[in-house]
Amino acid sequence: MTNIDASVKFVSINIALLTISDSRSENEDRSGDLLNERIIKFGHTVKKRLIIKEDVELIRQTFLDLSNDPVIDVIISTGGTGLTGRDSTPEAVAAIADKTIDGFGELFRQISFNKIATSAIQSRAIGAVVNHTYIFCLPGSPNACKDGWDDLLQYQLDIRHRPCNFIEIMPRLNEK
Repeated sequence: MTNIDASVKFVSINIALLTISDSRSENEDRSGDLLNERIIKFGHTVKKRLIIKEDVELIRQTFLDLSNDPVIDVIISTGGTGLTGRDSTPEAVAAIADKTIDGFGELFRQISFNKIATSAIQSRAIGAVVNHTYIFCLPGSPNACKDGWDDLLQYQLDIRHRPCNFIEIMPRLNEK
């Protein structure tokens, strides 16, 4: 599945990690902890880590603030992508997206389908570009975050991945 070109030097990027939940705290953020550990172990830097409540305006503003931070290359969130009343991460991102990365959600659900069958239909995972910054929104479960990182994001956030990856086109996200 993966094709890593060992002749290319790894490029570390700066990631903001955002947990969106009404019930999680710093001491009980298993999904955020899992992503944080994997991101750092892979060689990237977690520059900011936040936990915010499930409020569409707060989510929207937090994504805007993080995407306007010149230090942040990528924002990865966990939570708020389901179907219940307060799940509003996709709506918040859609309202501010310069471009959507439709294939991210499609591929995430395919990966999920291979593991949890038709329950994958309940995921509204989404990818987008906002202010020249990649945003990837994963569900709140640790298993979903593991699958999203291990089977998808770690490869697309690796400049050595072939035939293409998100890192190599990052400098061109602000082209006019």
